[in-house]
Amino acid sequence: MVAVSLILLVVVISGRFVKYLAEAAAGKLAAEVLVSIIVYRLPGFLELILPLALFIGILLAYGRLYVESEMVVMSACGVSTNRLLSYTMIPALLVAMLVGAFSLYITPLGAARVEAIFDDPTTATGVSALAGGRFQPDDSGEAVTYAETVGGADQRMDYVFLSAREVDSEGRSRLTLTIAEHGYIRTDSASGNRYLELQNGYRYQGNAGERDFSAVKFQRMGELIHDDPDELGGTVESDGKSTSALLASSDLADVATLQWRLSLPLLVPVVALLALSLSRTDHRRGRFVKLMPAFLLYMVYLVSLSAARDAIEKGSIPVLPGLWLVHALFFLIALLLLAAPGWWQRRRYERQRAR
Repeated sequence: MVAVSLILLVVVISGRFVKYLAEAAAGKLAAEVLVSIIVYRLPGFLELILPLALFIGILLAYGRLYVESEMVVMSACGVSTNRLLSYTMIPALLVAMLVGAFSLYITPLGAARVEAIFDDPTTATGVSALAGGRFQPDDSGEAVTYAETVGGADQRMDYVFLSAREVDSEGRSRLTLTIAEHGYIRTDSASGNRYLELQNGYRYQGNAGERDFSAVKFQRMGELIHDDPDELGGTVESDGKSTSALLASSDLADVATLQWRLSLPLLVPVVALLALSLSRTDHRRGRFVKLMPAFLLYMVYLVSLSAARDAIEKGSIPVLPGLWLVHALFFLIALLLLAAPGWWQRRRYERQRAR
């Protein structure tokens, strides 16, 4: 389980790190926060990786015992399926408690810290921080920002250029160009709004080929960057809320998030039971023959939980039974898979005895 966890963790972190590097190269993310974001997201990765690692670990370990006929010897010595199940559930419950600690307490703290990094308007490490020497368009593509250099303790921007297409009071679209010697990010303490303060520059408004054109020289000018303080760290998404806050909330998104957090530790013993059922094999078929079907069954389980969570958020399904119905269904499948071979053997024995 530990070996599989390390491999999966390296794969997941590498993929996320490449994604964040691409955003940093595009100027959408400050490079100095990449490591912090990965560290804060680590508990969220582990809460999904550990159940899968335990599932694959049981399949590989018990599969080897079946292939090398060790399970036959153990069965002949009196080790029943129920006894093997009790041995399996001991580490599964330990992993479930660890996953529960991640999902209920540690992961929400990390998610809240990541949201603070992305949304905090008072730091220069937010996603809106400018990268020196690079033209940066906004999401709409209607505005472009450029600063030749960005740095220093106060994150001063030198030789700033802004280009944006705005609509005036008469409904006409006009191009606005602003150039300034220096610029700073300022936050209004009263409203929480963030401004780009420009110093010693010019502002031009108009469209090419038209006479309606204006030019203004200024010593100091403020450009509103964000006028909604609630989106700048004032509110926290459901994933970043504490479990106690989710328990006190009746919002569907919060209820779905709470059920998801409780589902992750509950997922562990169910997948351990599934792995024990699917690990049966012999030396002819090999230990890897059921690995792919078992993995597909696990993915169906996880995707079903995710789909049920989305359905609860949208109000498509009732809160109860909610995600618990998915757990009950796969727990029943695990019991059937575990009991089916013994039932089939008893049926064959009774038929032969009847003859």
